Amino acid sequence: MSTVIYPSPIFGPVHSRRLGLSLGINLLPADGKVCSFDCIYCECGFNEDHRPQLPLPTRQEVAEKLEERLQQMTEEGRLPDVLTFAGNGEPTCHPHFSEIIDDTLRLRDKYCPEAKVSVLSNATLIHRQQVHDALMRVDNNILKLDTVDPLYINNVDHPSGTYDVNLVIERMKAFHGHVIIQTMFMQGDCNGESVDNTGDEYVGPWLKAVREIAPSQVMVYTIDRETPTAGLRKATHEQLDAIKARVEAMGIPCQASY
Repeated sequence: MSTVIYPSPIFGPVHSRRLGLSLGINLLPADGKVCSFDCIYCECGFNEDHRPQLPLPTRQEVAEKLEERLQQMTEEGRLPDVLTFAGNGEPTCHPHFSEIIDDTLRLRDKYCPEAKVSVLSNATLIHRQQVHDALMRVDNNILKLDTVDPLYINNVDHPSGTYDVNLVIERMKAFHGHVIIQTMFMQGDCNGESVDNTGDEYVGPWLKAVREIAPSQVMVYTIDRETPTAGLRKATHEQLDAIKARVEAMGIPCQASY
């Protein structure tokens, strides 16, 4: 089992399957993981195995390091397609997330105005008004919704604290279309229980929720790197294509990453 712990606060650029040449912004410590989920498929491993000793990067540090990297990329003549908030956990848990978004938009406009600003979030903190408002300001507000089945969410995503998927869906609807839904589809088992969410018992209710949220786009994907849990398998091209077709039949653009 190998895991990926990203540098902080800036890493890359890397070539994203979904977003292009992506310069990563990691608002979590460089030596561990901080997340309100503990997904069995997370490339960063389990939370308890990667407790950080270092503090969160400060707002000033993020801005300084981002500007330094953008200056370097400008000199090299290769600007990023996207500035992506991702890394070792949940970016919106940073206490200065909203202010850092403002700094990032300012630096984007200065150095690479054609680039998009994206946030990859598990949506656990979108009930906070400052988080909601900050996500409204970015180009790509990408929120996780692996299923609408509470038991599956508890077994696979392992949310910390109370997680009510119906309330999360209501909060997603409050973005009024300024949201991209991202969903992991996979097969296999964990602790003797199936984690296959490609069947209609999962896909059907998920599609109903997607229709209600009315996102600008849906991203369906599957396992791409080694996972901390044995027994997980990729969804097939055929399965993802079938799900993609059902999303597009509702008039919603959908991107599949295999």
